[in-house]
Amino acid sequence: MTQSQQAAAAAADAEARPRIDPATVVGWGVDADPDNDPTWPMRDRSKDDGPGMNWTPPETQHTGVEILQSVEYPRRPAVVGQSTPPSGVSGVIRRAAFPFSESQWGHWLLLMLADRVNAVEGVIDDLLRGRAPNPLVEMGVVKRYRSRESAIATAAVLGLVAVAVVTVARRRR
Repeated sequence: MTQSQQAAAAAADAEARPRIDPATVVGWGVDADPDNDPTWPMRDRSKDDGPGMNWTPPETQHTGVEILQSVEYPRRPAVVGQSTPPSGVSGVIRRAAFPFSESQWGHWLLLMLADRVNAVEGVIDDLLRGRAPNPLVEMGVVKRYRSRESAIATAAVLGLVAVAVVTVARRRR
């Protein structure tokens, strides 16, 4: 694709995006007045290509997974993470968080709850696949190269906890 074709495609993409009305944004243009510029005298405005930012936004990334988006932004950023799409109970909780504004507690509390639920889902998923979780390595307490020793230590601690639970249960009878 030639440079002129790229410029034409970028211009068409920019026209397709919804425009933001500056009158609806609190504080829009507060630094537009050069006499009220907080970067003066460090910024050399003579090198600017006129007022504002003059650049062509990058093309948005095409994804094959669900991307959750904040209600504050009319369009997705150019690059998004897609390694862990929302799924399971934690995904339902995450979807419930995104109709809230980022300035509301409900948004962040639901996302934190979804993180905790996702951790439990991960442990359950490991157990269903026949792998025992190794929290000492997964939490970074023990280095990866010493994971065999930490797995043995984790199994020993779990064994001691199980023996203690059985002992306490028998003494109560």
